[in-house]
Amino acid sequence: MSNLALPPVAGQPRGRYNQRLGPEQEKRMAIERTLSIVKPDATRRNLTGAINDRFERRGLRIIAQKRIQLSPAQAGAFYEVHTGRPFYQSLITFMSSGPIIVQVLEGEDAVTLNREIIGATDPAKATAGTIRSDFAESIEANSVHGSDSSENAAQEIAFFFSAIEICP
Repeated sequence: MSNLALPPVAGQPRGRYNQRLGPEQEKRMAIERTLSIVKPDATRRNLTGAINDRFERRGLRIIAQKRIQLSPAQAGAFYEVHTGRPFYQSLITFMSSGPIIVQVLEGEDAVTLNREIIGATDPAKATAGTIRSDFAESIEANSVHGSDSSENAAQEIAFFFSAIEICP
């Protein structure tokens, strides 16, 4: 095989982040969207750019983004699925403790790819080189949130964004 770089995939920008895949990797997966949150511990330490660079380097596109601060009521509504669990109240307090970045990521198999990039919830169990392995302070202050399924991604995206705010 030649050492020459292949042309970029149609519709994607040229550059080091979006190089054409080899024939064995050409099988296209479904283009999906997923929600990503850069949590208060990461925004406090100015890690947003470093975190987003990891998503973009792996082929995910940020198609909607905003910096907000959740009230305890808003954080409670978002994490309602965890009501009654021992960590629920501390999670609400943490998620409303400072600004967060909410964003929609789009790409092939985005939910799974995002989960791979961010790593395990517990940073002590996260694979080396993942966002949580490199940036998390604790299991709660683990720098990022990522949707765990396509169904949850759709609900979570709708919680924070209207259709007009998403620009593919």
